[in-house]
Amino acid sequence: MGTDLRRRRLIGSALAGTAGLAATSAWAADGEPAPDVVWRLASSFPKSLDLMYGGAETFARIVGELTGGKFRIDVSAPGDVVPGLQVLDAVQAGTVEACQTSMDYFYGKDPTFALATAIPFGLNARGQSAFAYEAGGIDLFNGFLAAYEVVAFPAGNTGAQMGGFFRKPLGSVADLQGLKIRIGGLAGRVFQQLGGVPQVTPRSELYTALDTGTIDAATWVSPYDDEKLAADDKTAIQKVAPNYYYPGWWRGGSAIHVAFNKAKFDALPPAFRAALKAAASNVNVAMLAQYDARNPAALKRLVVSGAQLRAFPQDVLEAAFKATNDVLREIADRNPKFKALLDATLAFRSEEYLWWQVGEYTFDNFLIRQRAKG
Repeated sequence: MGTDLRRRRLIGSALAGTAGLAATSAWAADGEPAPDVVWRLASSFPKSLDLMYGGAETFARIVGELTGGKFRIDVSAPGDVVPGLQVLDAVQAGTVEACQTSMDYFYGKDPTFALATAIPFGLNARGQSAFAYEAGGIDLFNGFLAAYEVVAFPAGNTGAQMGGFFRKPLGSVADLQGLKIRIGGLAGRVFQQLGGVPQVTPRSELYTALDTGTIDAATWVSPYDDEKLAADDKTAIQKVAPNYYYPGWWRGGSAIHVAFNKAKFDALPPAFRAALKAAASNVNVAMLAQYDARNPAALKRLVVSGAQLRAFPQDVLEAAFKATNDVLREIADRNPKFKALLDATLAFRSEEYLWWQVGEYTFDNFLIRQRAKG
C-alpha cells in the first residue's frame, strides 16, 4: 500500500471518528479532502435582537458541525463590516459571501423583495414555510433573485407580530387620519392609503418621539423584542404609549433569510451547499420556537408594567384589508415579477386557510375558550 493511500485512509478514519458522517461527506470524489472554506456573514440585526442575530450564530455553528469544521462562517453585526441595510449589496458585490436579513428591507429596490418576508394579511409563519418548501416558494424567489446574482433560503421567523404602541386608543378607522406612525414598506403604503403618515424613526429615538408627540405610534416586533425597547423602567415605551394593539396584520409571520453570492455558492462542494441548506432549515424551525416560547411571559410583563392590550377595531381591519388589496393590485399592474410571486402567494393562501378554517382554527379556538374558563 502506497504512503499517500495510507495517509488518506488514516485521515478519513480520524474525520469519521471525530466529526461523523457529515465530515467524510465533505471529501471530494477523487479522495482528496475538500478545501478549508472561510466565509463572512453580515447580519442586518443588532445583537440586542438576540433571537434574530442569534439565528445567524446558530446557522454558522451548524454549518461548521456538519462539515467537520471544514467550512467556517464568521458572523458580524451591523456596522462591523457592512451597515445593516447594505448587506445584500455587499453579498451581490462579493464584499461578503453571505448575509442574514429581512428581505423587505430592500423594498425600495423592488417591492417583490417584500413578498419573501411578509405582506399585509399574508400567510402566517406555518403557511410561509409550507409555501416555501412545498409550493415552490423558494424557487420562485430565487428566480427573482437571479438578476441580483444572489441565492437565498428561509432561516427564521418571528411568527405573528404585534400592532405596536399607540399614544391614544383607536375608536375607528377615522382616527388613522394624520396619525404619524413608525412603519415602512408595504404596510407604510397601506397606512398612507388609510390617511396615516408613515415615519422613519430609529429605535434609539422611539421613546422620546412618542413622549414628545413627534410620532403617535410605533411598531417593532412582538412582546419579547418589544419589551427590550426600554433601556430602563423610565424609558419603557408603554409609559408614554400604553395602547398595545394586536394583531400586527401586516406581519402574520415575518420570514428571515440567509442569502449567498450565487457564484460563490455554486462553486462550493455539494456537501457544503447541502450543509448551508440544512443549517438554514434548522434555524427556520428553531427561531419560531424561541419566539413562541418567550412571547407569553414577555406579554404578561408588558401588561403588568402598564401596556393596555387592545384589538384593532373591526372597521380598521376591514379598511386595511381593502387598502392592502388596492396597493397590491396597483404594484402588480406595473411589476410583472411582483405579480407572478404575489399571484402564487395569494393562491396558496386561499387553499391554506381552507384547512386552517376546518382544522387548526377550530382546535385552537376551542382551547382558547377553555383557557378563558380557568
